[in-house]
Amino acid sequence: MNDGSPQLQRVLYIEDEEDIRLVAQIALEQIGGLTTKTCASGPEGLEAVDTFVPELILLDVMMPGMDGPSVLGKLRQRHARNDIPVVFITAKVQPDEVHRFKEMGAEAVITKPFEPMTLAAQLQEIWSHFHAHRK
Repeated sequence: MNDGSPQLQRVLYIEDEEDIRLVAQIALEQIGGLTTKTCASGPEGLEAVDTFVPELILLDVMMPGMDGPSVLGKLRQRHARNDIPVVFITAKVQPDEVHRFKEMGAEAVITKPFEPMTLAAQLQEIWSHFHAHRK
């Protein structure tokens, strides 16, 4: 899988559901070997971007208060790290929704429920694709 691009190592996961956050964190850290930080809300996630400095952000679409598209908008508008690839994770995966998310600037969309055994590999593939197209 390695095409010479760097391997993904640091993932920030913003998700309001605690059980889903926990499963994803275990999947990414123990199966995928990634350094992972999880946040329960959009504002907390935006704050963590500066302190944790992720290479990729996994972002839930539907959250109370500030939803995923709003977080992405804030990140892209005024954030010093506005070039970090963002992957939406959602149960809403109609083709028009996926298209809309990509038009907003999402690198990819992962379906919920996700497969814990392959989540890290999915993110590595998205990461490699992102870097291959930035050259």
